[in-house]
Amino acid sequence: MDPDFLNTYTQPAAVDQFLAENIIPQGEKKKFIKPSSSNNPKLEELKLLLIDWINTTLKEEHIVVKSLEEDLYDGLVLHHLLENLGSLKLDVDRIALTEKKQRQKLSVILEAVAKCLQLEKSQLKWSVESILTKDLVSTLHLLVAIAKHFKPNLAMPPNVQVETITIENTSRGLKTVNAVEYITENKENLEAQPKDDAFDELFSRAPDKLDAVKKVLLQFVNQHVGKLGLNVKDISSQFADGVILLLLTGQLEGYFLNLKHFFLTPASSMEMLHNVNLALDLLADGGLLNFSVNSEDIVNGDMKTIMRILYCLYSKYKSKET
Repeated sequence: MDPDFLNTYTQPAAVDQFLAENIIPQGEKKKFIKPSSSNNPKLEELKLLLIDWINTTLKEEHIVVKSLEEDLYDGLVLHHLLENLGSLKLDVDRIALTEKKQRQKLSVILEAVAKCLQLEKSQLKWSVESILTKDLVSTLHLLVAIAKHFKPNLAMPPNVQVETITIENTSRGLKTVNAVEYITENKENLEAQPKDDAFDELFSRAPDKLDAVKKVLLQFVNQHVGKLGLNVKDISSQFADGVILLLLTGQLEGYFLNLKHFFLTPASSMEMLHNVNLALDLLADGGLLNFSVNSEDIVNGDMKTIMRILYCLYSKYKSKET
């Protein structure tokens, strides 16, 4: 038996109990959180936060989650969560009673998540098998990714990390691999954001100059979206559904925007929020945002937030105007 396993579970009785509770068939492997990390206060805080977020989101559907491992593995809660957050209609049964049906349902759900979040297979930190087998680490990675996309202002604790041990049952015995995984972002090296910026000053102390700045930003926007036959006259209302922001970002950054990935004519606030979150993800991936954004502010037509984002694009691309 690998010595790392004995170092983790030092008492023989604990080893026997662990293997009795977690049977690993020969040729297979499974990842566990080490006991030293299981009681990590920040991990517990994250778990409770995610449970509360799910229960709040699904309150009207009378769904109550008590355990992330035990309540999410069959796909039922994930199904309701995605339909509620992203207005996604998934072609799967509401209730899957057999393992075969659960596996099929999870496959459809996770494929929809990857498509919605625009993640390649190599970027996924979860799988059908890991969710189905109640892998807490994979379940946390999945929920954090969904929350960051649909609820980016959810105050998740930063720097949540866990020590894991992957145990593989080989013909020669148990083989283990130790690792440390970050569940939420490591923000220790990020610079603190100043409380006030130029737009705070503009709105509070120089409102007379506000129209001039808006005019410059509108000219910049229309120069680019005009190529698509669009014309923006009002920053607050026309950016609220995320469509113009997506198309503008696509024009500037050279993104191909598949119509299947966003709502061209959003019919609800949830569809608008989906569009805005997708646009913010693209901007963040391109290094164009140097401040945090609450996507709901954009949907609500917050002028200052929208102008800040447009100025980030203007600052990068104004020199490239023709």
